[in-house]
Amino acid sequence: MISPVLPTYARAPLSFVKGDGPWLETEDGTRYLDMGAGIAVNSLGHAHPKLVAALEGQARRLWHTSNLYDIPGQRALAERLVEHTFADTVFFTNSGTESTEAAVKMARKYFDHAGQPERNRIITFEGSFHGRTLGMISAAGAEKLTKGFGPLLEGFDHVPFGDMEALKAAITPQTAAIMLEPVQGEGGIRPFPEADLQAIRALCDENGLLLILDEIQTGVGRTGKLFAHEWAGITPDIMAIAKGIGGGFPLGACLATEHAAAGMTAGTHGTTFGGNPMACAVGCAVMDEVTSDGFLDTVNRVSGHLRQGLEGLVAQHPDVFENVRGEGLMIGLKCKAPNADIINAGYDAHLLTVPAGDNVIRLLPPLNITIDEINEALKRLDQAAVAVEETL
Repeated sequence: MISPVLPTYARAPLSFVKGDGPWLETEDGTRYLDMGAGIAVNSLGHAHPKLVAALEGQARRLWHTSNLYDIPGQRALAERLVEHTFADTVFFTNSGTESTEAAVKMARKYFDHAGQPERNRIITFEGSFHGRTLGMISAAGAEKLTKGFGPLLEGFDHVPFGDMEALKAAITPQTAAIMLEPVQGEGGIRPFPEADLQAIRALCDENGLLLILDEIQTGVGRTGKLFAHEWAGITPDIMAIAKGIGGGFPLGACLATEHAAAGMTAGTHGTTFGGNPMACAVGCAVMDEVTSDGFLDTVNRVSGHLRQGLEGLVAQHPDVFENVRGEGLMIGLKCKAPNADIINAGYDAHLLTVPAGDNVIRLLPPLNITIDEINEALKRLDQAAVAVEETL
């Protein structure tokens, strides 16, 4: 008999009832150190007092009015995002896949508005992940996402990750945009080299293309900059964000320059719940915290300590781990042993990590995790590695 909850997830045999900072607690009081943060979502940990206060305060005033009316919280959050990014304007969503859908629609509408409707194709990269709508699995193109869901949405051209010559060859008179994650998350924590990001920006400029960045997982401080593209000194035309911006409350956004958003006039796009007062109240609190003096400096200091510790574990357990990759607190451990075995051994050590492609486990802790908590995570990951070694 089928479960009342559609069985589309291979869930771990764990259930949590309470959280505090980087810790989660089961019904019987067992505490787990959460180095996954809800897959890079709980950017300030569980039950952060400023987020709780923002949500409770808004909940007592107003939950929902719809986008038929002006929502002051949207304007406040949009102003924060515009102040701290390349963007001139923001469309709010509920999730990451809605943000990437909005980004693709915006790019296509831009060229239609400019009298070039034939320019509607988007180049994407193998190994990418942009969400699970029909449009976004078509954008990624991987069989594990698309099998059984055909026919797929037309208009996407896929090129190998890191192959700049293939990218250049894929550009045609029908190309509208290039879309990528600065660091592929589901694909195995694979960063685009800064030189490649700079070259891709130049390619877009030379060919009159729009650059769409998917910073759903990399954004809002995750890599040690507010957004990962800042490391390469470039800016996109359109950017999709979600996950960390809501600190655990469902919230996403599509940011754009005025130029790129020229075709998005009244009636061209919409959402019932996107940018509701409660989500925007939490989003404002997250932005205030992440952009406060010294916050990102601390992220970089703590992430350096984590990386150094992980490099030590790779050296100590060469049959289990291969290398460390990623940026900031978006770290991948490339494994020699099956990554699922290490994750399961982590459960026994009361440590939570996240799987990724290319036999990688992801470490995506809250951005405000402490050095002491990092040390505890390294200790538990060492325990997990020892347990896996005993089975090899």
